[in-house]
Amino acid sequence: MLPLAQWPADERRGIVGVFTDIDDTLTTDGSITPDALQALAQLQAAGLQVVAITGRPVGWCEAFAATWPVDAIVAENGAVALVPEKSLEENGLQPSPTMRRPLSKLYQQTAGTRATNQARMQQIGTRVMFEVPGAFITRDSDGRETDLAFDYHEHARLTPATVQRVVNLLQGFGMHTTVSSIHIHGCFGDFNKWQGANWIVRELLQRDLSRELDRWVFVGDSGNDQAMFEHFTHSVGVANIRRFEEQLTHLPRYVTPSERGAGFAEVAAVIASAAPSNATVPDRLRISMSPTKRSS
Repeated sequence: MLPLAQWPADERRGIVGVFTDIDDTLTTDGSITPDALQALAQLQAAGLQVVAITGRPVGWCEAFAATWPVDAIVAENGAVALVPEKSLEENGLQPSPTMRRPLSKLYQQTAGTRATNQARMQQIGTRVMFEVPGAFITRDSDGRETDLAFDYHEHARLTPATVQRVVNLLQGFGMHTTVSSIHIHGCFGDFNKWQGANWIVRELLQRDLSRELDRWVFVGDSGNDQAMFEHFTHSVGVANIRRFEEQLTHLPRYVTPSERGAGFAEVAAVIASAAPSNATVPDRLRISMSPTKRSS
């Protein structure tokens, strides 16, 4: 990993969009700090599109999608997304009648598939908690729709051996697994952040992200960000990624001086500093999403 200061200005100048993890990348001690929130706004003011992508449940993300200066949030490691209804209408898509305005959901799986998988995951969750002492489903699981998650470093403290035992059990049940900085995830479907990023750009832009990777950057901090680190031309880890460095097969190209939200603010600052004055994103690259507001 190279120091962030070594990221060439001419490469930063061409950036049109930013994908970012949430936990321990935007947040510090579980909350978004003013500098990270301002960094999101700074990126949008520079004409960039900003999409958060997380393993957190879609229910947990709703308030943030409605209030943070982001253009979308892709949740549950890519399986579901929250976007403003205006964006959906402009792209010929239909808003969900079950979601209060102004946000709506997009899914990668049908309602029938999700219902079947939810029943299977409930059984598997009970089995894992029975077989692995200390393993508990995450406290935010009421908002989950497409994956099963266990807490190992948010409220619980599980050893690496226990984490691996949970992963092995989930994989034994045929689940795709990822491990974030705080949770162990299992899902039915080959979902990860890279696949989810491609999906949301395709759905909202009708474009191929893989052909435009020199114009996007990803910022993250842990194991479930590896697929993004592997594929993105421009990838940055906030400094706390170093605690996972020996466990990761794919590392980001650059690393920030500071940890968590302060590190993300450093990334935003170097991108914004290289952007041309009065920068605009070409229409063909712009994700057409309006700022979200709470409906009264």
